[in-house]
Amino acid sequence: MSETFPSPRQSLLKQLALCALVAVLCAPAALAESPAPGAAKPFEQIVSPDVKFNMVPIPGGTFKMGSPESEKDRKEDEGPQFTVEVEPFYMGATEVTWGEYNLFLQNYSRLAQISAAAVPEDKLADAVTYPTPMYELEAGPILERMGRSAKYPAVIMSQYAARQFTKWLSKKTGRFYRLPSEAEWEYACRAGTTTAYSFGGDVAQLKDYGVYVDNSDPDKDGESGYAPVGSKKPNPWGLFDMHGNVGEWTLDSYDPKWYAQFAGKTVKAADALNWPKSKTPYPHVIRGGGHESEAADLRSAARYGSKPNMNKRDPQLPKSPYWRTEGFWVGFRVVSPVKEPSEAEKSKYWNADDPVTQKTTQRDRDRHELIETPPAK
Repeated sequence: MSETFPSPRQSLLKQLALCALVAVLCAPAALAESPAPGAAKPFEQIVSPDVKFNMVPIPGGTFKMGSPESEKDRKEDEGPQFTVEVEPFYMGATEVTWGEYNLFLQNYSRLAQISAAAVPEDKLADAVTYPTPMYELEAGPILERMGRSAKYPAVIMSQYAARQFTKWLSKKTGRFYRLPSEAEWEYACRAGTTTAYSFGGDVAQLKDYGVYVDNSDPDKDGESGYAPVGSKKPNPWGLFDMHGNVGEWTLDSYDPKWYAQFAGKTVKAADALNWPKSKTPYPHVIRGGGHESEAADLRSAARYGSKPNMNKRDPQLPKSPYWRTEGFWVGFRVVSPVKEPSEAEKSKYWNADDPVTQKTTQRDRDRHELIETPPAK
């Protein structure tokens, strides 16, 4: 049987359809509630008429990163402490919710309906990779049990997928978003405090500020679950769920000895960032602890490095770069620096940083990925 190839007219019509679809998916949202960069006041980011979230200003300053040797439950990877200078930025008041993340996820199914040409090599930095469908057969029932409505935190995504969300969000809104660095995350979590938790050192108060293994609502099988975002008290800077509910991805690669090189020094947050150099998608730093975590893992300085077994039940070869089968306790929140970086720096914050992810996502770029157009000024 001979193959039938599209005529030039059909190809042109398809490209026009693709352009129209891109315009719909990437049209910038209203920014009426978003202040000018540098304005130190909260703002509401509008993503669509039905999807909005609050951003909290985080003032610039310095802090001691890590925990002192005297802190109870301290681990070796939390030291030695060193001083970090942090520039002002905005941070999501809560973790990214399913309401926000689903708006991002639906783009893949839309694009999959149209066969797109491969994105030219010189335009790859402008493209967003939308996650393939989740492991619905296994993950679906668990998420339905835990809560999947707009008020619950989005979970189970990989660090790469979280970064792609920030890329899409930036192009959708016209404001630059990314994941926080590990130093920025701890600085915001501490909110000017030096105690084990942002509310002090009394673990008995943790139930009022975080969802963790001792106070999460178990199902009939005794499995823990997360709570709607903002269910507990915020920290001194107005950030909810920094202790528990779900752990949060950061930009950094996890290295238990990373702090040693900064002992006795004062460094900028950007210089403290451990840019991933691994040939695999692991390990990245997760902060804050989740609904399955012990109280000690919710401390401001506590660190966790992602591992390959977080995706051990994925039957695919290669395994998905977008989802983590054991990641029902991991989500993320976004930040927006006051000082916007260069285009080259933006790509570094957004794009895949290991060859395994780069290779496995190339297939989606070839099949379904489209060039994103920058929002109108």
